[in-house]
Amino acid sequence: MSSPIQPMIPARSPSSVARCLAAALLGLAALAPALAQESAGATAFVHVNVVPMDGDSPRVLQDETVVIEHGLVAAIGHALAPPPGARIIDGRGRLFLSPGLADMHTHAESSGDMKLYLAYGVTSVLHMGGASSDFMDQRRPLLNTGARPGPHVYAAFRIDGTPEYGQFVVRTPDEARWVTRLAKTNGYDFIKVYNNLSPECFEATLDEARRQGMAVVGHGLTRVGLERQLALGQKLVAHAEEFLYTTFASATSDDPDAPPDWAQVPPAIAFIKRSGAFVTADLATYDHIARQWGRPHVLERWLKAPEIAWLSPGQRLAWRKEDYVTRSGSLDARDAFLHRFAHALQDAGVPLVAGTDAPSVPGMVPGESLHEDLRALGDAGFTPYEALSTATRNAGRFIHDTVPGAIPFGEVAAGFRADLVLTDANPIDDLATLRAPLGVMSHGVWYDKARLDQLLAGVTKDYRDAAAPVAGRTD
Repeated sequence: MSSPIQPMIPARSPSSVARCLAAALLGLAALAPALAQESAGATAFVHVNVVPMDGDSPRVLQDETVVIEHGLVAAIGHALAPPPGARIIDGRGRLFLSPGLADMHTHAESSGDMKLYLAYGVTSVLHMGGASSDFMDQRRPLLNTGARPGPHVYAAFRIDGTPEYGQFVVRTPDEARWVTRLAKTNGYDFIKVYNNLSPECFEATLDEARRQGMAVVGHGLTRVGLERQLALGQKLVAHAEEFLYTTFASATSDDPDAPPDWAQVPPAIAFIKRSGAFVTADLATYDHIARQWGRPHVLERWLKAPEIAWLSPGQRLAWRKEDYVTRSGSLDARDAFLHRFAHALQDAGVPLVAGTDAPSVPGMVPGESLHEDLRALGDAGFTPYEALSTATRNAGRFIHDTVPGAIPFGEVAAGFRADLVLTDANPIDDLATLRAPLGVMSHGVWYDKARLDQLLAGVTKDYRDAAAPVAGRTD
């Protein structure tokens, strides 16, 4: 047997390693204090129309002052005087200030992806598994203090019962408990369960997660089913389409892609409501899967769209390797069923959160994907306020209910994290205005439009440089 090829790593003396480490730490130190100082300093939005997203019905607070201090909303008032020395952002009585958006199902983790989210007004994300240790240990802490541009990141550790889908595998209840403890030790907020986890491991995970102050989220389990999962305490269903796989039977055995009989929906809504669980209304994700199902030309069109410049070259290759375009049949009827199902969940008062699975699903570019989800919810019959609630106050409520000690977000209210979007129109009249924010605040750090444009230009340049041929190569 031949020896494995070893990477050639230049030898370094202890002193050279120490110097490199010191230089890296100094680089971080040079960045973090500047942004931390910006977050700590006071900012006042004056003469802005505030969309607080703080109730079941829409309202606008006209011509308000919103004071930001230490990364939080400190006060809101009509005749409020800004603190001495505060940065002033003047809405001139015509601009609108609303909460930053949240994508509660993402697998994005590159610096470019984080900047994309920020530029699109997304200031909170839930990473749903597979994050690298570099992201968790290095980038995430900087993002979550405002020291690096991007959203606040919550994270789930993903487990399964078999290696079929490439997840972290646990086969016994004891392993499930140990993995849950390990995830807690390493800063994860959630455990995400995947398709083939056994009933015994699922119940052990739930029990240990409660002991550790964590919540369990994820897919429908083939051997358990969502009704039992939610009854036992799972807090979030990661995709609305999970009900197609572990709750609803197809209306016909002749066509596996046929939509379910609608008579199965009311009992499902009843057990979801009894559990109090949240459901991810990721309609745009399934829309995109259905649109490219058996249609290679659709993927090719997406790969030539202008926003592809903001997707890493590696992710573009990953999209090409997905097999949706090679499938036969059609998911269009199931897609229409999910739109109707999501609207029924909304009407029944089931708490819904927005999520996109970006960038794993071809066509879902981080940041832009969240706005596609809001559009899809509108297509399903949601009012703009209902759709926007899934990406603001509902997401904030979910985190408040499941992450002990989390700073509240999702509303413009005193004591909430200063994650805000400034637009030139009222988003509850027209959600499209949120696609082009005039500025975004994340953790109290303000990014005006020029600064957001610079971030996007930097992402484009980095990816263009990475894809360029290396000078002098002949292979």
